[in-house]
Amino acid sequence: MEQFTFIIKDKNGMHARPAGAVANCAKKYKSDIKIYKNEKEANAKRLLSLMSLGATYNSEIVIKIEGEDEKEALTDIKNVLSENLSEG
Repeated sequence: MEQFTFIIKDKNGMHARPAGAVANCAKKYKSDIKIYKNEKEANAKRLLSLMSLGATYNSEIVIKIEGEDEKEALTDIKNVLSENLSEG
């Protein structure tokens, strides 16, 4: 299993556009990709699941990836989060 933490720095939080980018990225992988915010869990491959996290500005999320292509998925998901949910 691969895991990392990410702090959302986009003032709008995880709204539809970045959530869609994350979901589209996650769907490319066979691995199980979950995102956690506090006690809430979201399937990273499902847009509405990601939106239900309520991840706002400065929220800390934890991404857990488990499966045969987890290392590749980790790199790709990190890049998508950085491109879409960092300051800008």
